Amino acid sequence: SDGSASGQPNRRRRNGFNQGRRRMGVRPRRTDREDSVRRTVYVSDIDQHVTEQKLAEVFSNCGQVVDCRICGDPNSVMRFAFIEFADDAGARAALTLGGTILGFYPVRVLPSKTAILPVNPKFLPRTEDEKEMVSRTVYCTNIDKNVCCPVFHFCYAYN
Repeated sequence: SDGSASGQPNRRRRNGFNQGRRRMGVRPRRTDREDSVRRTVYVSDIDQHVTEQKLAEVFSNCGQVVDCRICGDPNSVMRFAFIEFADDAGARAALTLGGTILGFYPVRVLPSKTAILPVNPKFLPRTEDEKEMVSRTVYCTNIDKNVCCPVFHFCYAYN
C-alpha cells in the first residue's frame, strides 16, 4: 500500500524518475530553470489508464527521462504531463511523438513553457487526518469578487 485511504495511488509519492539532482526547498537559479524548461515537454490528452511509469517508458525511447508527472483529474481525459529529459536532444526527439496513441487517445506533445518544480516536503500531508482533509479540498482561483455560493456557504461580495 502507498498510504492512500481510497485505494487510488497517492499522487504525491516519489515516482522514481528524479535522479536526485535537485535539492528540496531550494529555489533554482534562473539559468538552471531555463535549462530545465528546454529539457521539458508538455504532453496533453492523456488517457486515464496511462500511468506515469508507462508514459516515462514510452518517452524513454527519446532519451533519459529525469522526471515525469501526470496532472489533472485521474478519471478524465483532461490529463496532462510534464516530462523532463537529461538533455535538450531528448526533449526535441519527444516532440516527434505527438499523435502517438496511448491508451485510446492520441497525445499532443509540445515544448514546455515551465520547468517541473520539486515538491517541498513541508507541504505534503503527514497524518491520516491531513491526507483525508486534502482529499476533500478543492482549490479555486479567478473567482469574481461578487460571487456568492449558498451550496458551500461562502460569499465574495467585496465593495
